[in-house]
Amino acid sequence: MDRFTAWIAEISNFIWGIPLMIILIGGGLFLTVRLGFFQFRYLPHIIGQTFGKMFSKSEGQGTLTPFQATTSALASTMGAANIVGVPVAIALGGPGAIFWMWLVALIGMGTKFAEVVLGMHYREKNKKGEYVGGPMYYIKKGLGWKKVASFLALALMIEIIASTMVQSNSIAQTMSGSFGLPPFATGLIVAFIVILVTYGGIKTIGKVTEKLIPFMVVVYLLSALAVLFVNFKEVPQAFAMIFEYAFRPLSAAGGFAGAGVAAAIRWGMARGLYSNEAGMGTAPIAHAAAITSHPVKQGFWGVFEVIVDTLVVCTITALVILTSGVWKTISPDAASTMVTEAFTPLYGSSIAGMIVSATLFLFVITTVVVIIFYGEKQAEFLFGTSFSKWMRFVYIVAIMVGAVGGLQFIWQFLDLLLAMVVIPNVIAVLFLSGKVKELTADYFANHYPIEKQAKRKGGNVHVRTASEDGNR
Repeated sequence: MDRFTAWIAEISNFIWGIPLMIILIGGGLFLTVRLGFFQFRYLPHIIGQTFGKMFSKSEGQGTLTPFQATTSALASTMGAANIVGVPVAIALGGPGAIFWMWLVALIGMGTKFAEVVLGMHYREKNKKGEYVGGPMYYIKKGLGWKKVASFLALALMIEIIASTMVQSNSIAQTMSGSFGLPPFATGLIVAFIVILVTYGGIKTIGKVTEKLIPFMVVVYLLSALAVLFVNFKEVPQAFAMIFEYAFRPLSAAGGFAGAGVAAAIRWGMARGLYSNEAGMGTAPIAHAAAITSHPVKQGFWGVFEVIVDTLVVCTITALVILTSGVWKTISPDAASTMVTEAFTPLYGSSIAGMIVSATLFLFVITTVVVIIFYGEKQAEFLFGTSFSKWMRFVYIVAIMVGAVGGLQFIWQFLDLLLAMVVIPNVIAVLFLSGKVKELTADYFANHYPIEKQAKRKGGNVHVRTASEDGNR
């Protein structure tokens, strides 16, 4: 068994190295170029349509508000990658890794935008009258690749079993270390909360994430910004290191083992891709339920996710670590403790641990709720709505098993199964990039001028819905 798991780990490490970086970054670059660098050209408009309309009502058809759909999608990305993944990237790649993380985020905006647009365009109603969509739908309906769509759905449905176990175990270990709570008790608490939220379906999930995600982000950012305020003299030097060591090796210092440019690129790109999930195909599943008048308008919220997750939260985490100096004193093996250690001089060890633990707990809870919803949608696509309820039971059991550290050999398949989702998804998005370009051109030709006119007249101009435009 040890040799088998080592073999699986070796294959996973290879796939998630250069091959997937080429696919994800190359795909993102292709989409960015084909869409005319829209995320840079129209950034003020994108900001206005997302940050500027966060609590506005939308016209069109759907189940959730655009913001609820976005917070649901953000729930699966905001988590350990923001608090633990960033320190790991710095520990193994040096400060320069953050530059490459930024670059991946800027490129990933194109991929995430394209995924969400396709998810909206090819969505459909299920038997409950709810809008459903995602990579399995645009692969089946847009390309006619039914077997590929079924393969992706099956891989994602199984992958979420392993992912749920890992998430449950991580929070069980955190709660045990910080509060002495037994892992089994943590598993029960998480399972109970998940049952309550998922029972109400996507509407309840949207309402919960709409409140929890902004609260979690604000609490974490305010805590981190207070640390940066204390260390404000070190902030310019932190930015200087990020840019300097993105292109120059950094020698060993204290607990830091040193890092070359290749390591900075590898870990910065890997953490960036893993953090914002651009190309993974999960975000369109949540966004497909959104009320919107045009697929491109919801696609802007995909760009919003990358900005919040990577360019804001991950950057603040990186600055906290770099300005506090903990990256020089803590070894890579203990990189997950860096944020807590950086918070300790200001808050004290107990409060610092509680802030990080509580934030991680809420992040994990929302992540588990949303990924279980994703898993149910795969089961629904493959076998119908009745079977999806059985999969929910399987995922609840996985929470309990993962909390106590059971069936760890299944965790080894996590990255491999995820690669089986990412590869067909990105290939499909690239094949459907013409449709994304067509929809984007339609929006900027027929809706963008109307949006500007509405803004000038105080929002009194009616914006046509997709159905009024002939369901382009």
